[in-house]
Amino acid sequence: MSMSKAVRVALIVLLLTLSSDIAAALTPGNVSSIRTTQWPPVVSEGRTIGLAVIAGLPLLIQSDGAWTLKKDGSGWSRSEWGLPAGSPPIRGVISDGVQAYVFLSAGERQAGISRVARLEFEGPVLRLRALSPLPVTLTSAVGTTHGTDLVVAGVGSDGVPRLLELSSSAGPQFWTSHAGWTGGGDPTSLVIQNSAVYLTLRGIEHTTDRILRWTKETGWQARADPPGSIVRGSGRAIGQAHVLYFVREPSATASLMSFHTITDAWSRLPYGHSGDILASVAWGTGVLLARQSGGALALETVDLNPGHRNLNSLDWFIVGVYLATMLAMGVYFYARSKRSSAADFFVGSRAIPFWAAGVSLYAANVSSISYLAIPAKAFETDWQYMTAKLMTVLGLIFVATWVVPALRRLNLVSAFDYLERRFNVAIRLLASATCIAMNVGGRMSVVLFLPALAIATITGVDVKWTILMMGVCTIAYTTLGGMRAVVWTDVVQVLVLMSGALFAIGFVIHSIGSAAVYRTAIAYDKTRMLNFSLDLTQPTVWGFILLMLCDTVLTFPKDQVLMQRTLATSSARNAGRSVWIFAAVLLPAGLIFYIIGTVLFAYYKAHPDRLDPLLPIDATFPSFIATELPAGVTGLIIVGLFAAAMGSLSGMINSVATLLSVDFYEKLVKSPTQQKSVRFAEWMSVAIGAVGIGFALLLSLRDIHSLLDLTIELAGLLGGGFAGAYTLGMFTRRANSPGVAIGMVSAIVVTVIAWSMKLVHPYFYLVISIVVSVGVGYLASLLFPAPRQSLEGLTVQFGAEHVPVSRQERVR
Repeated sequence: MSMSKAVRVALIVLLLTLSSDIAAALTPGNVSSIRTTQWPPVVSEGRTIGLAVIAGLPLLIQSDGAWTLKKDGSGWSRSEWGLPAGSPPIRGVISDGVQAYVFLSAGERQAGISRVARLEFEGPVLRLRALSPLPVTLTSAVGTTHGTDLVVAGVGSDGVPRLLELSSSAGPQFWTSHAGWTGGGDPTSLVIQNSAVYLTLRGIEHTTDRILRWTKETGWQARADPPGSIVRGSGRAIGQAHVLYFVREPSATASLMSFHTITDAWSRLPYGHSGDILASVAWGTGVLLARQSGGALALETVDLNPGHRNLNSLDWFIVGVYLATMLAMGVYFYARSKRSSAADFFVGSRAIPFWAAGVSLYAANVSSISYLAIPAKAFETDWQYMTAKLMTVLGLIFVATWVVPALRRLNLVSAFDYLERRFNVAIRLLASATCIAMNVGGRMSVVLFLPALAIATITGVDVKWTILMMGVCTIAYTTLGGMRAVVWTDVVQVLVLMSGALFAIGFVIHSIGSAAVYRTAIAYDKTRMLNFSLDLTQPTVWGFILLMLCDTVLTFPKDQVLMQRTLATSSARNAGRSVWIFAAVLLPAGLIFYIIGTVLFAYYKAHPDRLDPLLPIDATFPSFIATELPAGVTGLIIVGLFAAAMGSLSGMINSVATLLSVDFYEKLVKSPTQQKSVRFAEWMSVAIGAVGIGFALLLSLRDIHSLLDLTIELAGLLGGGFAGAYTLGMFTRRANSPGVAIGMVSAIVVTVIAWSMKLVHPYFYLVISIVVSVGVGYLASLLFPAPRQSLEGLTVQFGAEHVPVSRQERVR
């Protein structure tokens, strides 16, 4: 067989394999499996009121007493009630799987609910701790908990629907009344998912049940009707966007169904039982239910198990080739470098082409946060955050024209060297230390954790091993190759991650059709971008304009990760051109990630059963990769996830090592040499990477709703004050060291207050911090003498073609 014929045969086999994988991916079916466990039955003649869980102990409450599961699980024993004589009867149970409350009637023969009491164990005795009386007697009452708060819905004795909320925080307890729903119906379940209340209602005269969503901002909104009658009290929030219900369909079979609160879609889980379900409660990753079975009460748990797809040899081969390539590039640049030259390790001998530096700037900016968290945000909401990209491009035009060229002419290695020249060494060291803390303690951990979460979602490989795999590989090639390896691996990584992203979009469009994607996006307003509201708790156009000014124009100089790439170019002109390349790539590339979120919404709206209820929202894109894409392509996108993380991580490791060496080692050590400085930076690269890995491992133990919001908060809380210092230094001539220090401290205090009280949307933290730092810093500077040193080359001079430099730093 000739070589060309062999190649054709191989291609045909590959295409057939991919076709079968695509067909399998498009085959309907659940991604989650169900595991049921039978518990010992309870023989009792009492009427079942409800199930509860208190501190991990299941409790069955009946009209003639309560039953508690024995510690060895062999059976149930009667609980001792510590109720005083004449206590009102219990009419219902509220339990979230951790704590429990009960509804108490107004009297022995009255059906209405007038009080709620907390159910607690005092040793072996069950006791009730009464809460404030309800402001009105309710019928058909249902309730749920939200942390320490309690929410109750019911119909008042006057026939008016009521939604009541009781805060259990410190201070006097009182019920807050919110506007009730319209359209009638008796409540059957109440659930809080992602800070929104979901209420199901039994239809009047046997019409279809309804489900409504309520928030303080939007009020009541109708959601997609359930496909049958909701079993009373069966709602249970799970994951970050699902609610589980038992739904009795017209066939009278009680099916376990999930409602996805984002796509507004119902799907049936692989569990159903014809018996009459009397009560259920949240338990583990599912529910504990009680149903009638002959003369006994049968109890069983229904747990959801996440599905994983094992990577095949082709996927692992692609991942292995990618990691080997990154290491080989590090070794290559190590072999070519002159390790005695600090300029080579820190700024690539200032010989990096402007276009490569620009692509590397995008790689540092995109990270795994963009690759995963932005599609998740667009999937959950819309394109409002895309406005930030538009405004960023406008800000980058200013940065490329005025800011970066001015700083490049100073021949800096550390961006914070500017603060020493303009103010003093103390401000330089404090700003540098804060930048190091933000990168090592915040950004690095998020950048590492997100793709590790994705890989775990796709393959079932433990998050910890994935973090170690990416972290160790990145440490190796960054330490070996220095800035050259960082930039050129970034170029490769951008090509890889964008290829994977474009394929994912094309796959969805091919699967459900471009018309379906368009109709769904329009119907649910998923491409809404401009929000002109004056509400500062929302991401608005006004907020993004301020963010562009603050996060791009005023904070770009303090970001060592970005500045180091521009400082590695050959001239001030090329430094500015690198930022132009960054701006040209940022907008179309950013749009791609928002499109991913929108097409995923359309896909899962059409196939809600393909969503895993146990996964966080940030894992939506990884889940799609795991369950839908064919072999080989999955490996390619996993490589894209690696690239998104490692591109940012390598830049942060190199930049932080540079700061430690230039800002601290060379300042504190007597007679440092270039060779010793480089060796110190190499060891610090290893140490920094190890610390970042450690923080990522800690982050994997926490449940965080949106990592995009988390990074925004960290940037605002830690970076705004020093961005204000750059602003005062570069754009004013009156600012001085004492005034700037006062402004930075004031900014930190005010921003922490705004954060603790949740006064505004997290996007505004950076704005607040910079405004306070600049305003207070300038006014405080007026109380002290004006700077005496020459400011030539240290302030931006608009209209000048060249900014003279008062003192050139030695070329490393």
